[in-house]
Amino acid sequence: MKIELVRRARDWQERTAVLDCAGKHSYEELLEAAARVASALRGERSDLEEARVAFLIPPSFDYVAVQWGIWLAGGVAVPLCLSHPEPELRYVLEDTEAEAVIVTPATIDQIGKAGEDSRLLPVSEALEAEPKPLPDVKAARRAQILYTSGTTSRPKGVVSTHANLRAQIRSLVQAWGWSEQDRIPEILPLHHTHGIVNVLCCALWSGATCEMPPRFDPARVWERIASGELTLLMAVPTIYVKLIRFWEEQPPERRDELSKSCRRLRLMVSGSAALPVSVLERWKEISGHVLLERYGMTEIGMALSNPLDGERRPGTVGFPLPGVELRLVDEAGAPIAEDGREGEIEVRGETVFQEYWRRPEETRAAFREGWFRTGDMAVVEDGYWRILGRSSIDIIKTGGYKVSALEIEEVLRTHPGLAECTVVGVEDAEWGERVCCAAVCRSGESVTLDGLREWARERLAVYKVPTRLRLLAELPRNAMGKVIKPDVKKLFEE
Repeated sequence: MKIELVRRARDWQERTAVLDCAGKHSYEELLEAAARVASALRGERSDLEEARVAFLIPPSFDYVAVQWGIWLAGGVAVPLCLSHPEPELRYVLEDTEAEAVIVTPATIDQIGKAGEDSRLLPVSEALEAEPKPLPDVKAARRAQILYTSGTTSRPKGVVSTHANLRAQIRSLVQAWGWSEQDRIPEILPLHHTHGIVNVLCCALWSGATCEMPPRFDPARVWERIASGELTLLMAVPTIYVKLIRFWEEQPPERRDELSKSCRRLRLMVSGSAALPVSVLERWKEISGHVLLERYGMTEIGMALSNPLDGERRPGTVGFPLPGVELRLVDEAGAPIAEDGREGEIEVRGETVFQEYWRRPEETRAAFREGWFRTGDMAVVEDGYWRILGRSSIDIIKTGGYKVSALEIEEVLRTHPGLAECTVVGVEDAEWGERVCCAAVCRSGESVTLDGLREWARERLAVYKVPTRLRLLAELPRNAMGKVIKPDVKKLFEE
């Protein structure tokens, strides 16, 4: 077995790995449970040989046991999003050709007909299997497929190997000073690299404890901060906005107690979306912490980070992380050496993903001479990197998620009341960007925002559903008939 994350757990056997609604679970219990899941998945086979196994499990000890069990069996883990409707789940299952889907009693109905071509395995059954000898899983094998939206209209499966994950974890553990004394709440989505790698995997690699509440609740998070037991907090800007709002609603005495308790944490991190400077400053007033902002994406893990020790400059994402090579290039692909000149970020190193699942042409197009082309623009000033935005207006970052406007448009165009539509992201202090839709109604039809949202929630993940709607007589277009999206954005910004 070459899965170093799992191997290291043997060093922490008696320590608490996970704390969830059911109680405390040790690393020893996690190893045993994962071995049982691996046996249940393999059956009479000795090795899954990179067969894809999906799972729809709320944050819990069971989630981790299943994730590790898939890896121990030689499979590729495909975590599903708890908030996705059946059509989006079906897309992932069909695209990966998942041979099995591990579910709980609470999620089996959510899978519905989407899982009819896969084996549905209750997690309780998987955890009861008799452990058997495990296959040798080398680091070069595929480990995980996470779905992210790019410039195409449908999400792409980002394939990471065990070596990729190992490199990503090592880089963050070194940069952020993780140790077995750490304790962190997992309040981020567990189908997203931020929650999976930055929090869960880094904690378990280090022998730390990961608390896994079933869902994010600002009152509960503040309660855990006040306990004095936490050492780290990692979240997206939207979560910090909600924590600020909760704090402001408390009586003065309680505010003082909560603020004092924040100072016992050693590190607070923000990522997955640009952190508004106003939020950073307000959080500093409340907590005494300057949030550590970093930059990464599903394809590369984390690439840039403000320092653990040293100046954290608002509006920047710091410096390249250990083991990660970065460069800026101009439109022709030539490297940019001087400070203050903007360019596109390109990344190289072991942290970079292996491929887009079964999309060889798109994989080739994503690389230039071995460098991954992020599509994000940045500038370096006094050594600090500052993200300027995305090179494509069709990518929207909202609430920590990166979504494709083209994908959303494709779904909204099937609405019976819409003749045509376009989707843009509009800057927002709480969400980073809000998903906004400009549309033209069919003759004789009338569409409202509430009605559109209700309809869309059955077909799109909640964070992809438009929060604003403008009805127009016609969409602004150029001479080639292409919608002029900057003009659409101005309609919402006015």
